[in-house]
Amino acid sequence: MPLAQIAEPWPTMELVQLETENGQSTTDDGVTTTVKEDGDIKEINITHVVKEGSEKADASQFELLKVLGQGSFGKVFLVRKVTPPDANELYAMKVLKKATLKVRDRVRTKMERNILADVNHPFVVKLHYAFQTEGKLYLILDFLRGGDLFTRLSKEVMFTEEDVKFYLAELALGLDHLHSLGIIYRDLKPENILLDEEGHIKLTDFGLCKEAIDHEKKAYSFCGTVEYMAPEVV
Repeated sequence: MPLAQIAEPWPTMELVQLETENGQSTTDDGVTTTVKEDGDIKEINITHVVKEGSEKADASQFELLKVLGQGSFGKVFLVRKVTPPDANELYAMKVLKKATLKVRDRVRTKMERNILADVNHPFVVKLHYAFQTEGKLYLILDFLRGGDLFTRLSKEVMFTEEDVKFYLAELALGLDHLHSLGIIYRDLKPENILLDEEGHIKLTDFGLCKEAIDHEKKAYSFCGTVEYMAPEVV
């Protein structure tokens, strides 16, 4: 079995001072910022997801440890749960700013939340909690210590044939499960494949997925990452 590179695979980023949504400053363990919203921005809503045996979550139940990554819509934080029953558990907290999400991105965010809430598979990242504030959407996901497959490949330059067989087998099982539920992934690339501490994979980032697909219904949208698309698609 391939072993994930767990010695700080995630880039460490500085924690900046954050603001609460009422405009007051907070320390590094805060996770909300002031956002001016107008028009239909407030229509972005996600239904709460609650981990089995837990109460509804909110941002105050998570201690912010560091930033794992960031994009134009928000950031992903490494957080620790501070309330029972899963106190001290580490999670990846995906925080999205409603005000920066375009209509297309709002649809993709809701799609990701809905799919992750319904899918339960060892090779698909698990959504443990989902909640929102006036200005932010929060998805609390598995924290995978091994980082992503692209980073590991960059470090090792080349995988062995046994490594490739191992990853492809788990990837095929994960995709087959999604297909059995009528879900197509549409953005398969090493950056979207995470590794746990034992080297097992988990698919993440389901924003480009499409549901309710079968042999009778097809998808015709051109989407994904061009560098990883099949030549006949491009």
